[in-house]
Parts: sequence; structure tokens; C-alpha cells
Amino acid sequence: MPASEIVVSDTSPLLNLALIDQLDLLRSQFEQLTIPTQVWSELTDGDAGIDALSELRDEGVLTVVEVEQSDLFVEIRHQLDLGETAAICYAVEQDADLLLIDEQEGRRVARRHDLDVTGVIGILLRGANDGDIAIQAELDALREAGFWISDDLYSKVLSEAEN
Repeated sequence: MPASEIVVSDTSPLLNLALIDQLDLLRSQFEQLTIPTQVWSELTDGDAGIDALSELRDEGVLTVVEVEQSDLFVEIRHQLDLGETAAICYAVEQDADLLLIDEQEGRRVARRHDLDVTGVIGILLRGANDGDIAIQAELDALREAGFWISDDLYSKVLSEAEN
């Protein structure tokens, strides 16, 4: 993606990529990612992947920003968790080109605000089509890490992968 594109992420895609040791896909697919402080707090609340995520931040690939609690923030917060709310609000405010978010309800709200979305599976699929990963092994790793993938989605992703 060109450097001028704004990509905002929620917690889940980053955490799940960290859990399966695939954060390098973010480096190869995006010039820079922006996350709200609320998302950073959720990421650093546990131990999983914190060193690798901190490295992304220290390299400047991951930028942490403050998000104002606007009227939109208050409205969305009634439906979603804090990180999702902040990520969607920041993406709307900045007219982001892409929002990384996994949760179905969060994706629905984001699309209602005309945001383009993808999640951890979309990032893996793009990585597979770029020749960077073997998609089936990474989908299996995601499942082992506790990320729920329906059998139908699993099969669909395998069929969409070019390798």
C-alpha cells in the first residue's frame, strides 16, 4: 500500500497475528498502521506478542494515537468494546482507507460508516497470494490459538488462495 494510505487496526488482528508469529505480514503489506491508545492498552494487557508488537511500534510501523470521545464515540460505545469503538471512530475521523477488525458486529458498524474492512484472515489470504505464507498452516495455527473459523470460511479461504 502506498505510504499515503491510512490503515487503522483494532486489537484482534494484531493480537492474532502475534499469536501465530506472523506480524511480518503487516510490515510487508502496510507502510504504517495506526492504533488508538485504547487498542494499545488492550494489546499490552496480556503477555502474548507484546515484545513483537512493541518492536513494530519502536520501528514506526505501528503508531499509537489518542482518540477523542466524540458524540460518535459515545454512540458506538453502546454497541462495541472500547478498542473497537476507538478504532472505528479514528478511522471515520481520518477517512481511513482500511480498517483491520475481526469481530462481526464491529465490521457491521464500520461498514455502516462506509469503511473498508479486512481482518486477520484477509491479511493471511493476501500474504498467501503474495507467496509469503502457506495459508492452510496459518489457518490451522489461528484455530489452535483459539480464533474461531467456521468450516465453510476455512474452505472458502483455501479455495481463494492462489497457492
